Amino acid sequence: MAMARASSGLAYPERFYAAASYAGFDGSPNSSSKGVTSKFPNDVAVLLYGLYQQATVGPCNIPKPRAWNPVELSKWTSWHGLGNMASTEAMRLFVKILEEEDPAWYSRVPEFFIEPVVDVEMNNPDVESVTHNGNSLPEPKTISPENGSLLETQDKDVVLEGLGAVDAYDQWVAPVLSGQRPKARYEHGAAVVQDKMYIFGGNHNGRYLNDLQVLDLRSLTWSKVEAKIETEPQESSSPIPLAPCAGHSLIPWENKLLSVAGHTKNPSETVTVKAFDLQTCTWSTLKTYGKAPVSRGGQSVTLVGTSLVMFGGEDAKRSLLNDLHILDLETMTWDDVDAVGVPPSPRSDHAAAVHAERYLLLFGGGSHATCFNDLHVLDLQTMEWSRPTQQGDLPTPRAGHAGVTVGENWFIAGGGDNKSGVSETIVLNMSTLVWSVVTTVQGRVPLASEGLSLVVSSFNGEDILVSFGGYNGRYSNEVNVLKPSHKSTFQPKMAESPLPESVAPLHNGTNVTRDLEYELEAGPEGKIREIVMDNVDSDPTHTKSKETSEQFIAALKAEKEELEAAVTKEQLQSLQLKQELELQSVRGQLASEQSRCFKLEVDVAELRQKLQTMETLQKELELLQRQKAASEQAALNAKQKQGSGGVWGWLAGTPPNQKADDA
Repeated sequence: MAMARASSGLAYPERFYAAASYAGFDGSPNSSSKGVTSKFPNDVAVLLYGLYQQATVGPCNIPKPRAWNPVELSKWTSWHGLGNMASTEAMRLFVKILEEEDPAWYSRVPEFFIEPVVDVEMNNPDVESVTHNGNSLPEPKTISPENGSLLETQDKDVVLEGLGAVDAYDQWVAPVLSGQRPKARYEHGAAVVQDKMYIFGGNHNGRYLNDLQVLDLRSLTWSKVEAKIETEPQESSSPIPLAPCAGHSLIPWENKLLSVAGHTKNPSETVTVKAFDLQTCTWSTLKTYGKAPVSRGGQSVTLVGTSLVMFGGEDAKRSLLNDLHILDLETMTWDDVDAVGVPPSPRSDHAAAVHAERYLLLFGGGSHATCFNDLHVLDLQTMEWSRPTQQGDLPTPRAGHAGVTVGENWFIAGGGDNKSGVSETIVLNMSTLVWSVVTTVQGRVPLASEGLSLVVSSFNGEDILVSFGGYNGRYSNEVNVLKPSHKSTFQPKMAESPLPESVAPLHNGTNVTRDLEYELEAGPEGKIREIVMDNVDSDPTHTKSKETSEQFIAALKAEKEELEAAVTKEQLQSLQLKQELELQSVRGQLASEQSRCFKLEVDVAELRQKLQTMETLQKELELLQRQKAASEQAALNAKQKQGSGGVWGWLAGTPPNQKADDA
């Protein structure tokens, strides 16, 4: 997502300059912005002024105006409070705020402004430099037809091409494509780099693929990339074909595409990482260090900063996994992570996303017998698993779905539950964990299938979701696009405090800054709300009385206190939930120990019984031994007696027959 925004940043200037012209800015640091105030409330106008200056001039470095000039002080404070915000980000926020204040502004742009061509060479003979509102901008060259009227500008035509032709919100649309379409497939890898969607590998009719296809999202034209294989100097000059694979992950990183893991016909023992150089069109296998994970497919791989976080999947022996590994892309070293808490059960074909560069969210997936709809969160700082409570329209179990993030919203499409494909496209607000349904498709279509891909690209400042492929009884190579509305990407509604009717319009004018604060509270632009609040009462043209303004500020402070109380309550609930999870874990351990103790008691009872039996047998043995000894002694005595009687009898002359009779 970050890569898509960076590569498509050129879409913002053209729309920004049109919006700035419509808003009436002249670019002068000392301008009064009267045209702006006539269109928007004062606080919004001041905010737009600061963003415009940040986008066109850069960070504020002019001296602070004197206090006796409240108008200029208000404008300076708005600009200065943005700090070192990037120019492109200031442009994006400017356009966003303008669209929320006046959604139909773009339809009236031709009356005010002719859009400039963006990303032109300075020596382009078709572009002439002109001055617009005090700023030097490139002007597109127009062509006079035979009837003397002017044609549309070149850039205006481009706006209507490609993804710009998508005008419906929250609906999947199949755009018209050109070029040779790729072979139908599923379980492929997809990634967006510089307005191009790359498709690699996949499964077609049970056979793994190794082709690399690219869709130009500007012209909507398919083409195949003739990739080369990097070989060692001592190896043969004839390249070895890249091993076909499916169920892998394709991640954009710097000027490369990284293909991680995946099922192959002859799998290796451990996970391999392949890199495609976008400049040389060459595939290579990267050397990694540390203990590499076992080979697998159907895993999730998420880019977090400069690391890849991999979870689960299915190995070559069809064993499901729930292990966690991290690959540091700077050192190319694998780390086997032993996280605390209760991890997700072994699974594959799930979806994962990262929120705030700290929390890894994992949803759904399947085992050999069932599919899941559980949501797990891994805190990447503490390396602790948790299973938070989901809210809203809880999704049904699914596997083989695809997800992509837009801001703090996680869009998920496709998947199946071993019975049928999932028809709903859903979105999760990762801050509130509230699910909602964006749209629903009908019938057995690619969007209700498993193994499809989902990526996001930006066009003219708007994010567009792009899906490709999938399998739902047949293999697909279709492309569908969806433009999320402000409703589906809007931040959670904040608690509102009652305000006097006299300040209601001004209160409505601050809604956009409230949304902005929610979205960018961690950055320097988080100061925007404070700037607006501090300067609501500073403009002498403001018609409200000082008392009313104080009431408004007091109401805002009360709202802030309520929000802080709500945040504190949420933190307490989160702490209670964590304690309950720990308690459940302790109870589980206690139950296990009790079961083990009971088993030991049974074993001890059996041993005691055996010991008693052995003691009884020992006594019987001793008795038999004594009886045997007594019997032997008696026999010995009798023998001795018999022997001595015979001698005396012989001496006495006893007849032998008599002795026999006596015996």
